[in-house]
Amino acid sequence: MRGAVLSCVVAAGVALAALAPVAAQTVRAPKSATAAAAGEGGKLQESNEWTVGIAGGLLEGTNIRFAAEMAKVLDDRPNLRVLPMVTYGALGNIEDLLYLRGVDVTITSADVLDEFVRNGTLANIKNRIRYICSFYINEMHVYVRPEIKTLEDLQGKKVSFNTVGSAANLTGGIVFDRLKIGAEKVFINNSVALEKMRTGEIAGVVHVTGKPTDLFAKFKPEPGFHFLPVPFARSLQDYYVPTKLTSQDYPNLLKPGETIETIGVPQVLAVYNWSPETERYRRVSRFVEYLFKRFDQFKQPPFHPKWNEINLASSLPGWTRFRAAEELLASTRSPEADVAVKQQFDQWMSAKTTPGGRRMSEDETRVLFEQFRDWMKRDGGQPAR
Repeated sequence: MRGAVLSCVVAAGVALAALAPVAAQTVRAPKSATAAAAGEGGKLQESNEWTVGIAGGLLEGTNIRFAAEMAKVLDDRPNLRVLPMVTYGALGNIEDLLYLRGVDVTITSADVLDEFVRNGTLANIKNRIRYICSFYINEMHVYVRPEIKTLEDLQGKKVSFNTVGSAANLTGGIVFDRLKIGAEKVFINNSVALEKMRTGEIAGVVHVTGKPTDLFAKFKPEPGFHFLPVPFARSLQDYYVPTKLTSQDYPNLLKPGETIETIGVPQVLAVYNWSPETERYRRVSRFVEYLFKRFDQFKQPPFHPKWNEINLASSLPGWTRFRAAEELLASTRSPEADVAVKQQFDQWMSAKTTPGGRRMSEDETRVLFEQFRDWMKRDGGQPAR
C-alpha cells in the first residue's frame, strides 16, 4: 500500500514537472503588442487615414515605375501617402482593386473591362470600376527566334504571354485571337521565357509594356532573334493605336534607323466606384487632387518620358470617369472655350454628314465631341474637312 501511494506521488510530481515549463511560458507571455494596446491608436489612425495603395504591376514592367514615381511626387505625409505595389498586371490589378485590402487605385489596360464582360467572370464590372484619366501607351513587343519570319509562322508554336494576369496575357491574347494566330500559349515570366528561346523550347515572347523596357533594353542580342511587326488590322481599331519600336528605343536590338511597326494599348488609372459619402471615396479624391495639382512635375527629368503623352482631360471610350476627377476637370474648364469648340465641332459634323446617313445617338455624339475637344486641346489644330 505504501509503495502504491509512493508511486502515485512520484507520478504526480513527474506530471507537474512536465507542466512547469508550459505554466512558466504562460506566465511570462507578454501582453498584446498591437499599436492600439500600446496606446498608439492616434498614430495608427494617422498612418492609415490618408494612405492610398496603387496596384502597379510586374517589376520588369513600366506600370510599376509609374506607381513608384507617383509615390515620390505626391508624398505629403500625413496629408497623403502613396504606396506602390508589385502585382500580377492588368487583369490581376482589376481583381486586386475589387478584392484585395489596401488597394485604392490601379494601373490597367483600356481593353480590360470588355474582356471581363466577354468572359462573364466579373458581374456588372463596368458599373463597379471608374477611371481617373487615360494614361500612356503600352507597346506590344513580339520577339522571336530566327526561323520565325511572320506572325503566321507562330501558328501551333509555343509562345510565352508572360505570367497570368499580365498585360501580355490580356492584350496579347486578344490580339492573337483577333488576328487568328493559333499559337500554343504558355504563361511564364518573360525573363525566363527569353532564356528558353535560346534553347529552342519557346518560339517567341509577347510582352506588352511601355517602351523602352529593361527586359529588351538590357537583353544581350542573340544571332537571328528579332522583333516581328504587328499590323494595325481593322479588327484592332477599337482600343488599340498604331505605333512603332525604333533603334532609339532598343539600340542593342535594332540597327540605326530601323523601325518595327506594332500596336499599342492605352493604360488607365482606375479606381473603384465608391459612393461619395464613404471614407474610401474621400481618400481617393484627395489622391486625385494631388495628382492634378502636381502633374506638371512628372514632365521633367528624371521621370519617365511617357508622362508627356498623358492628357488628363482625354476621354476613354467604354469607361466612365470617377466623379471627383470629372468635377475637378469641370472646375478648370472654361465655359467660353467649350462653346467655341462645340461650334467648330458642329461645323465639322455638318461637313462630314451625308444626306440619308444614320443619325448618331446623343451618347455617340457626346463621346465623339469629347474626343474632338481632346484633340483640339492636345494639338491646337483645326478639324480636317
